[in-house]
Amino acid sequence: MPALVLPPSLPPHLRPSPLTAVPRVATLLSALFAGALAITPAQAHEGHDHGAAPVRSASPAKAARPPVAVGAVFDASGRLWRVRIAPEREGRLVVDHSDDRGAHFSNPVNVNAAPEPVAAEGELRPQIIVALPDGAQRQAGDAARVWVAWTSPLASVPYAGHVRFARSSDGGRHFDAPLTVNDDRAPITHRFQTLHRSPDGRLFLAWIDKREGEAAKRQGQAYRGAAIYYAESRDDGATFSTNARHAAHTCECCRIALADDPSAPAGLAANRPLALWRHVYSDAQGKSLRDHGLAPLGGIADGAEPPRGSDDRWQVDACPHHGPALAVAGDGTRHLAWFNLVGATPALQYQARGRDGAPLFPPRKVGGDLAAHPALFVRDRQVWLAWKEFDGQTTRVFVEHSADGGRSWSAPRALATSDGASDHPQLIDDRGRPYLSWNTLQEGYRLVALEESSAATPTAPLTAATVPPDNTR
Repeated sequence: MPALVLPPSLPPHLRPSPLTAVPRVATLLSALFAGALAITPAQAHEGHDHGAAPVRSASPAKAARPPVAVGAVFDASGRLWRVRIAPEREGRLVVDHSDDRGAHFSNPVNVNAAPEPVAAEGELRPQIIVALPDGAQRQAGDAARVWVAWTSPLASVPYAGHVRFARSSDGGRHFDAPLTVNDDRAPITHRFQTLHRSPDGRLFLAWIDKREGEAAKRQGQAYRGAAIYYAESRDDGATFSTNARHAAHTCECCRIALADDPSAPAGLAANRPLALWRHVYSDAQGKSLRDHGLAPLGGIADGAEPPRGSDDRWQVDACPHHGPALAVAGDGTRHLAWFNLVGATPALQYQARGRDGAPLFPPRKVGGDLAAHPALFVRDRQVWLAWKEFDGQTTRVFVEHSADGGRSWSAPRALATSDGASDHPQLIDDRGRPYLSWNTLQEGYRLVALEESSAATPTAPLTAATVPPDNTR
């Protein structure tokens, strides 16, 4: 397996010695590149071996552990929906729902009738979107439409996979046979999918794709990183368009963030999501700089360098397995959070940008040096930012709140903790109210109402409905 390369710009106190690493250093490295970044051997990516010794994990992450990544969403009536792997149904994704904020869940329904490999770990989360009939509140027998997307790894080829999609038109009782959305079927990387539904009902799927890199390799040419490809559906997911490239030279293993832009001009492009992703820029000497691109999906001209969403100029030839977060306010303000090395310091950062993409104020460091995997929620000028930190033993999910569009923030509060393996935090929307959705191996699934949790102690879970991942009623 390719080794995970330690970025050369890590500060000295985080670098292991050539032969061994003292326990404290090993713990910090594991927290930064395994616990915080959720890298497992199965997720390490080709092209990351540049001669360094492998970094071994001392975090809760274990290669053989059950997958913990869960996709969650509220529908317009307040019903909570999940998509996850059911360990007792090997090779199958299941969908269930709860009408009591996660205290009980319905019997799970198989998404894929035939078993197949499913990635549900770290940056590779299965995703779900649910829509009720236009303008309707839930009534008995309502036929909600449910859409699910995931990555199916190829067991025969490391780091390869296909982007898969399935839909239900009867409220999640049955799912149509899954589709493979990437039209290039070579056994290469088509992974790290993101599913999005625009206000006009179009479905978009974007993913990391290495078809261009493989073509360049066959011609003996160099190619920086991977690419982002996407497809859209205008018939509720019955069919998808021919794949199109969003951006060339992207990071190979970082999730893509998509968000609606309510301020976009009228027309077809108004309902095309805004994308934020880790991009592989290059400096004048041709060295890789892994910052973030920010542009409407499909809105980059061929050969053009994507507009920047961050400008830290992190020089590293490795993927940190750490995608960004994006939320857009009604006035078009872009709220961004991302992880980079800033100088010699690991930093999770936040910044707001205007409709034109220009920064409204300098980036702000969030949490400690091991803060990782952000999630954002915006409502008018109120912004919530969540992230996780792993200290070598315990993972904590923290949250901050801003009431003035991100210019000032509350003190961080720990919402939930776990001493075992955990998913990355999500912030999900119940009719304008933010909730933390978080799954852990030991404690199971937790749903935390952010606006009802101000009285919490610094490390205790707050008003959380804790449900073992496989508990149903």
